[in-house]
Amino acid sequence: MSARSALWRALLALAVVALSLWITLTTPPRLGLDLRGGTRIVLQTEDGPTTRADAAATDRALEVLRKRVDGLGVAEPSLARAGERRIVVELPGLRDPRQAAEVIGRTAQLTFHAVTGEARGPAGAAGPDGTRVLAAPDAPGRFLALAAPALTGDGVRNAEAVLDATHGRGWTVDLSFRDKGAGDWARLTGAAACAAPGDPARRVAIVLDDRIVSAPGMQAGVACGAGIGGGSAQITGGFSGPEARDLAALVQGGALPVPVTTVEQSTVGPTLGAEAIRASALAAVIGLACTGLFVIVVYRLLGALATLALLLYGLISYAAVVALGATLTLPGLAGFVLAVGIAVDANVLVFERAREEYAAPGRTVGRDPRRPVAAAFGRVWSAVADSHVTTLLAAGLLFVFATGPVKGFGVTLAIGVVTSLLTAMVITRLLADAVLRLPAVRRRPRITGVATLGRLRTRLVRRPPRVMAHRRRWLTGCAALLLVALAGIGVRGVEFGVEFTGGRVVQYAAERPVDADTARTAISAAGFPDAVVQTTGGGDVSVRVRETGDGEQREIREALTEVAGPVTVERDDLVGPSLGGELRTHALLALGLAVAAQLLYLTLRFRWTYATAAVAAMTQDVLLVAGLFAWLGKPFDSVFLAALLTVVGYSVNDSVVVLDRLRELRRRGGGVATADLADRAVAQTLPRTVNTGMGALFVLVALAVLGGDSLTDFSVALLAGVVLGMASTVLTAMPLAVALEARHPEPARVPRRPAGAVV
Repeated sequence: MSARSALWRALLALAVVALSLWITLTTPPRLGLDLRGGTRIVLQTEDGPTTRADAAATDRALEVLRKRVDGLGVAEPSLARAGERRIVVELPGLRDPRQAAEVIGRTAQLTFHAVTGEARGPAGAAGPDGTRVLAAPDAPGRFLALAAPALTGDGVRNAEAVLDATHGRGWTVDLSFRDKGAGDWARLTGAAACAAPGDPARRVAIVLDDRIVSAPGMQAGVACGAGIGGGSAQITGGFSGPEARDLAALVQGGALPVPVTTVEQSTVGPTLGAEAIRASALAAVIGLACTGLFVIVVYRLLGALATLALLLYGLISYAAVVALGATLTLPGLAGFVLAVGIAVDANVLVFERAREEYAAPGRTVGRDPRRPVAAAFGRVWSAVADSHVTTLLAAGLLFVFATGPVKGFGVTLAIGVVTSLLTAMVITRLLADAVLRLPAVRRRPRITGVATLGRLRTRLVRRPPRVMAHRRRWLTGCAALLLVALAGIGVRGVEFGVEFTGGRVVQYAAERPVDADTARTAISAAGFPDAVVQTTGGGDVSVRVRETGDGEQREIREALTEVAGPVTVERDDLVGPSLGGELRTHALLALGLAVAAQLLYLTLRFRWTYATAAVAAMTQDVLLVAGLFAWLGKPFDSVFLAALLTVVGYSVNDSVVVLDRLRELRRRGGGVATADLADRAVAQTLPRTVNTGMGALFVLVALAVLGGDSLTDFSVALLAGVVLGMASTVLTAMPLAVALEARHPEPARVPRRPAGAVV
């Protein structure tokens, strides 16, 4: 690394760390419903003039509300239908719940009209031919006569609040239309542009719920008959930032199919409980401390530098999450756990490669360790880039196509991956370069951690593994294990959690106050460990379980009576799934696209044989974890979904590193058989696989032991995924890659003839 390059990297790293520290100290995080609680709003659908508020209409209204809530900037809300006509909306950490209730409860019928002229007031309802008279938005006491709607909100593709500082318009709402909507908008504005300047007919009225929110006039540049093309428009009206965001949320979500009214509004506590949150935080700190200590013991001075870089990684990634306004929830923390593993892995990759470079033929003990470390950073870049890009592809697709907790997982995972690349390849390298320049360090290369091969690598050098010689045996064993997992799914069945199936919500009023942790412990001991327990602002206790009979509800009531005195039932509702069919569809779509994108990327970077082997190993890991949960009778809920997505990322990341080494060996293999090269690749990367896995296991074991019941399933799934990911790389991905290469060998490369050669 040149002095100029090192200086620029140091300045960049210092600026990022300083900015992250400032954001951390000045900006509070946004916590989700499971960590902090929020506002609960109960809405009831009503019959409209031409519509009936039945269960189907309520379900349609729920999906419109979900889009509106996303537009309000409230990440990872919870929405579920209660009974036939009620919708329960829980919004995490919202500061102005009254405003939210007003916005999400509006009918929001958006229409675009040609203005036929001025009219006398007052404003009235629509005429039989669709005409109407409404108050002008920019002139009190004046009214505009409007023609029938030429375009409705259904033609709008996207609505976004934008601060227009260039033209001095302040906050506006920018619209983009669908194909048909774009044509209707062009015809509407083209007709208005034919009117004379100053004529009210030169304006176009944008109406929301019987109120003109904007009536822009056509500028001189708009051609008569042609109108405004491009499929975009802008709503102006002197909006403040919150007003523009609310309007954009209403337009983006669309019109409610039936009117709704707010029947209840209250605050609710976190679903995990304060004790579970404290235990989880303690477990994370202990796990990360053990990971840092392990890295220091194995890699000595460079391990200490990597641990410092890991601390900076935590600071930078947390600041990025806070700065972007992302909501921290348990699935989001799952993405952070995976990214921690990737951050550790990048450092371990460098250090293990530095050990190889130091021990390469021709080197002697006592040589300057700077060269092998610099060479290691250059040689591992391909593996680090591939593993990070594949994970980033998955995170991006989960964010774009998924909703709810799956989207939150994608956000934190993407932030963690980018931050990991910065800390491992920039900050760790800067620290290593600075320390290795010290004369005291150069005189004692053993303290750096690269002058020794390590126990595992030494044993592998003495007795190299012969895994590929028995590849059929390993593939047969993996297939048998996969059949056992599939049998568990088929025989025991998949037990979806209450978030996916819906259930019963009962709100109890207690004689004396009781905190959520105490109530949760009592209900779990009564035989309902999966119950979602929350406290409300009035001191009541809300319990959500799968649909149960009166006998089970009596047991829950008796359990609460023991810790809170006599309780009475305030409300008893059957509720639909908070993670319903649309979320499942979007999650599966996002997961399928993520797998396809990874397969395509790996095919372009390696060969389709390698890509197929990596994706097959990942699919096997996912099915094995799902089968394990089926055999154990564990619920498939949002926690399990987050763990499963983490397993996907970890498995592919692990396989890519080993396949990258196999590709490197093949390029300089000199005619060595692919099976022998695969054994070498396994032997050379196995220390990295084990050390990276150990770093992740420390965090997960701490969460499993100290995290409490609410995190046990999450930790078990991730522990199984990490262990299976390490095993599947060696026993599934590599044997399958060798088998596919044997059946479909890579075509021999024809060397290029030099220019002017005679044939």
